[in-house]
Amino acid sequence: MTSVPPTIDSVTDSPEELAAALDATGYLADDGLATAGFLALRMGRPLFCEGEPGTGKTSLAIALATALGRPLVRLQCHEGIDAAQALYEWDFPRQLLHLRALEAAGDGHLDVEAAERSLYTERFLLARPLLQALTAPCVLLIDEIDRADDEFEAFLLQLLDENAVTIPEYGEVRAEHPPLVVLTSNRTREVHDALKRRCLYHWLEHPDLAREVTILRRRIPLIGEVLARQIAEAVHRLREMDLLKPPGVAESLDWARALLALQRDELDAATAARTLGAVLKYSEDLDRVRAKLDALFA
Repeated sequence: MTSVPPTIDSVTDSPEELAAALDATGYLADDGLATAGFLALRMGRPLFCEGEPGTGKTSLAIALATALGRPLVRLQCHEGIDAAQALYEWDFPRQLLHLRALEAAGDGHLDVEAAERSLYTERFLLARPLLQALTAPCVLLIDEIDRADDEFEAFLLQLLDENAVTIPEYGEVRAEHPPLVVLTSNRTREVHDALKRRCLYHWLEHPDLAREVTILRRRIPLIGEVLARQIAEAVHRLREMDLLKPPGVAESLDWARALLALQRDELDAATAARTLGAVLKYSEDLDRVRAKLDALFA
């Protein structure tokens, strides 16, 4: 039996309360993001989050699921993704075994129409993330929608409009408890207006210096105030450089963990040079930063 999900009122009555609920999970949301999340909950609308990699888009969906007490169902988009990967598949091997069993039970005689009807039932339906999200209360994360193609965007429109999908052989599946849908995009391409119109929109920026220090200290309790501030300041300077992949919060956290593993309590140019691989992921970026390390830590 499907359990009744927590009501919105049991989680939050205002953007401030949602921010506090997210804070309790370790996710620090600013006023704009807390308001966008609150409105998505109150209005029953999908939330489209766009921004540079590492700004916390995926982490937001995870934190919302934890705050709501609902499972997270994640669909990772990629080039060429289709309905079979995102929505459902029929379990062909089991269907074949079922047909053989029917034929054996009928001494070689098979009622074709009855057999066909029995094949396309829930028993043989393999639910992929989108279908799973319609059959139980959850937070549905459609991650990196910008990696999918136009056809897949169009496929999503019924789901976002109606919290329902149609399976030709089976019929319509409609959510009794609609999921909270969070879509993310790194803006590698423009997502079509038809999809955006169905969503509330929020652009995520990298956190400011004070918030990043707070995130580091919250997520890594062993880190000291001095080291956390030095890492945050260094990462902010790196983001101002012309890098192929500016570091996100995930890289800040990795850098902090690397420095703690080396038992460092301060960050200087020499230590940064040894540990840049924790925060930069392209050789061109490493070369560019190493050439300016003394200036960065002057």
